[in-house]
Amino acid sequence: MRIYPAEFSFCPSRRDFIRIGMASLGGVSLASLLRQQSALGSKKRDLNCIVLFQAGGNSQVDTWDPKPDAEAEIRGPFKAIPTVIPGIQFTELLPESAKRLHKYAVIRSMYSDDAVHESAQQYVISGTKRRNDLVHPSLGSVLAHEWGSSAGLPPYVAIPKNSRSGGAGFLGSVYDPFQSGDPNQKDYSVKDLTLPLGMKLDQARARSELLNALDSRFRKVESSGLLDRMDQFSQKAHDLVSSPAAKRAFNISEESEKLRDAYGHTTVGQGALLARRLIESGVRVATVFQGGYDTHFNNQPGMEKVNIPFDQAFGALLDDLENRGLLETTLVLVLSEFGRTPRINNQAGRDHWPRSFSVALAGAGVSGGLVVGSTTPTGSDPHDRPVSVEDLAVTVYRILGIDPEGEFHAGGRPVKIATNGNFVHELFS
Repeated sequence: MRIYPAEFSFCPSRRDFIRIGMASLGGVSLASLLRQQSALGSKKRDLNCIVLFQAGGNSQVDTWDPKPDAEAEIRGPFKAIPTVIPGIQFTELLPESAKRLHKYAVIRSMYSDDAVHESAQQYVISGTKRRNDLVHPSLGSVLAHEWGSSAGLPPYVAIPKNSRSGGAGFLGSVYDPFQSGDPNQKDYSVKDLTLPLGMKLDQARARSELLNALDSRFRKVESSGLLDRMDQFSQKAHDLVSSPAAKRAFNISEESEKLRDAYGHTTVGQGALLARRLIESGVRVATVFQGGYDTHFNNQPGMEKVNIPFDQAFGALLDDLENRGLLETTLVLVLSEFGRTPRINNQAGRDHWPRSFSVALAGAGVSGGLVVGSTTPTGSDPHDRPVSVEDLAVTVYRILGIDPEGEFHAGGRPVKIATNGNFVHELFS
């Protein structure tokens, strides 16, 4: 039943207006993410991005940069194994990655000067050092701002949820990622694509019509472009809730059990599969946040717990993207905020170490089979071709067609997307 403004005997406040409107959508986050997109324009791009973020700081010596000739307290318990590229070794934690090195590149000579998790994550994922006066947006948020949405889906999705440093910073919450939840959970569903409290779609439509009625009532007494945008973007969010295409994009159960097994039944495994599924459906950026890399104690079981499922997921993702013809248009990044101390501590762990760490890049024209840079015999520092966080950021943005010299405005002054970095041309040799 349509409800018209004349049928109301009360005049709701702006707070009531917003609260009722958002209730019809199952939460505020989805509507917020869709606002302002028409003003920005949905800029068609050929490229997409998947980030596998290893939160906590992965150990370079135990993974991408083994030191088999170093003393035991440095080389650790994991054996070095050959990769598909002669002369290059990883550790036994990464057998699937070793088999596929011809599909991607590794930078072993990354360095930073930030050893604090939150600010170091912000630094790596944005390419700009954290400042007291403003927080720089993450890569995903910048791409969401520059690219807009495609196929009616959120442009930026965090799997299973956003980290403390993966948000939009000074760009504003509308460019924060849509949070998918954990696709490895039994009977997985996405909160904001599921109507709340068992509400049926026709009931949600009735509430949406109520929102439109309230909107009209407020417009009579207040002239505001905000009200014009509120109903438009709230309706977009409502359409997404009721959209079979959106529900299907997140419906990972449509994938074959064989493929799901290949990725691994873990959060990072099913998260990587969901990321591929979302990119294929029209999401522009998907970041899979995997925690557990902060191994101050008992480094060996800690490294096994996180790197074994990562290795399976990464290998399957590369194969899957390649088989579907998506690897050439999708940049895949494996990032961590810093490395771990070369020497194992007295609690059998490794501590924070920003002076050297490794990252991996695949797709979007990046040459496979490359290792850029090297570290000292203990893995403590870059030995040749040091690559800064700023260098990586400038390179990633240029790969994706974003001018790092482009400017945003924050606090009344211009702020560049990325600064003080040099393009890592070796990735395309």
